[in-house]
Amino acid sequence: MILLLALDNMGVDITALIAGLGIGGIAVALALQNVLGDLFGSLSVVLDKPFVIGDFIIVDELLGTVEHIGLKTTRVRSLFGEQLVFSNSDLLNSRIRNYKRMHERRIAFSLGVTYQTPYEKLAAIPDIIQEIIESQEQARFDRAHFKEYGDFALGFEIVYYVLVPDYNTYMDTQQAINLAVYERFEKEGISFAYPTQTLYVNSEQRAAIPELERSED
Repeated sequence: MILLLALDNMGVDITALIAGLGIGGIAVALALQNVLGDLFGSLSVVLDKPFVIGDFIIVDELLGTVEHIGLKTTRVRSLFGEQLVFSNSDLLNSRIRNYKRMHERRIAFSLGVTYQTPYEKLAAIPDIIQEIIESQEQARFDRAHFKEYGDFALGFEIVYYVLVPDYNTYMDTQQAINLAVYERFEKEGISFAYPTQTLYVNSEQRAAIPELERSED
């Protein structure tokens, strides 16, 4: 500004110079827009801390562990081993799920038994499931219900919580529950359902078929 005022006092026409500086400023601003957006995104990540290095996050359909938070990009190591590079501005505009900050993990799963299961055994299944889940050290039972009459199975829905966020602990707990359910159902004589079809043929229709064949002859 001082330079422009000095040139103006010297009788120099600065109108074109001001116009050129204005156009140049706009061009520079547009060129730096993405860079400044990523820089402010980096500051937001550092100050607000939606995640830190070592957190396991999911961004849209991509997931991995945060390795590096830079001025322009954040780098994530995926479960398959490759490195994922996210622009900080794009990252903050996405839906981020931070599994490292999970307090406990909610698990819902289903199982089905055959329609031939006696009523007494069918009614006892929720209590059996509850007993098995409550025997697990890292699990908290929520509910177990006879949910639906399926196409080939009587369906049950079970919900419980794993008390720690660790994925391996969840898988160990689910495996123990599955094995215990299989063992208990085997002892109780309860059969798991699998896709089947039963075909019923009307006896009157079967008897009419030979007569129809004879009349055609």
